[in-house]
Amino acid sequence: MVKAFASQADLQEKRVSFEQLSENAYAYTTEGDPNSGVVIGDDSVLIVDTTATPAMARDLIARIRSVTDKPIKHVVLSHYHAVRVLGASAYASEGAQEIIASRGTYEMIVERGEADMHSEIERFPRLFAGVETVPGLTWPTLVFERELTLFLGKLEVKILHLGAGHTKGDTVVWLPGQKVLFSGDLVEYEAACYCGDAQLAQWPATLDALRALGAEKLVPGRGPALTNRAAVNAGIDYTLDFVTTLLAQARTAVERKLDLKAAMALAREAMDPKFGSVFIYEHCLPFDVSRAYDEASGIVHPRIWTAQRDKEMWGALQG
Repeated sequence: MVKAFASQADLQEKRVSFEQLSENAYAYTTEGDPNSGVVIGDDSVLIVDTTATPAMARDLIARIRSVTDKPIKHVVLSHYHAVRVLGASAYASEGAQEIIASRGTYEMIVERGEADMHSEIERFPRLFAGVETVPGLTWPTLVFERELTLFLGKLEVKILHLGAGHTKGDTVVWLPGQKVLFSGDLVEYEAACYCGDAQLAQWPATLDALRALGAEKLVPGRGPALTNRAAVNAGIDYTLDFVTTLLAQARTAVERKLDLKAAMALAREAMDPKFGSVFIYEHCLPFDVSRAYDEASGIVHPRIWTAQRDKEMWGALQG
């Protein structure tokens, strides 16, 4: 029997939390669904990741409006995945002036944004409630290379591309004065890391650079907000363990000349005992193993996922 495709069978709504982390920073977390971040400056608001649809973004906007009436001027995309970016149009009526992304994120939208949008919607329909409100792809209006600094009044906000990992364009938002970091999917906690478009060999060095910032609070891409230095380090260590274990198993599979299905079985030997019970693991693992096997085989740039490729892979690996 083939398991239900991706997360199509996941219909349970998650409890949303809106938690203040510092004078200016808030975490919008969703019990393992994708998180967003909010920074309320002296004169305006910045959003980190938009939610998946404009309809779903209305809840985040309502939470923000419960604490401030300042315009939401800036939207930051932590990476290009549809579940993070397709809600962006909802913020236009709230004062949004810029949609900010790294050069790598912009390039990925150009190359595969349309395919990714259709792929993700089919994989996880619950996360795309109100998909009919999506006007199309989200395009950045401001693209940066490595670092961009904004001042929301007197509040300094750094937008950084520290290196590749979850994707080639990963972006974090850092409040240096308050030691609060929004990591996007570079860090996960109590949830699987989706690695289908990852640069796995580069991810550990990017985590090292992220750790070196010295965050005392961190909002991961999925999972609870991490609210002290020990918890931040635990989240980084958890993510490092996940991605290095995955790639090590894939390299072993390639060295042994195993096929992809055998590589999946080998990955499960090491991954299931540590991560088998965490959120979205069964959804992610086939995509993760496929990408890790490709990278271990010398395919540096991730192959594009399409709805058709998704289902062919799923039928082969999750039978």
